[in-house]
Amino acid sequence: MNVLEEWIREASAELGLSPADVEHHLVLDVARDVAHNVVRPGAPVTAYLLGLAVGRGADPAAAAARLSALATAWPATQEQQRATPPIQEQQQAAPATHDQQPAAAGDDQ
Repeated sequence: MNVLEEWIREASAELGLSPADVEHHLVLDVARDVAHNVVRPGAPVTAYLLGLAVGRGADPAAAAARLSALATAWPATQEQQRATPPIQEQQQAAPATHDQQPAAAGDDQ
């Protein structure tokens, strides 16, 4: 038994769970994808979110696949969002036309 398997066995017992119910390869794969594509501290948080979803009835493999896909697409998604500023920023950055410029003080148009 390796250290990880021993840890899973002990941690499962501490929480009243069966080690057979722990699909650690799914969790490790999702954590890897998040750590490499999103941000390292996101890995344990995402593992927790996966556990919450599974605890509420989500299929473990399906939930893990969705999170991995989200994490894998994350860099491209974020690059695209950075390249396209929100509409408000675009409007603020656009130069004002003559009709949009405020009248100067003392201007009686």
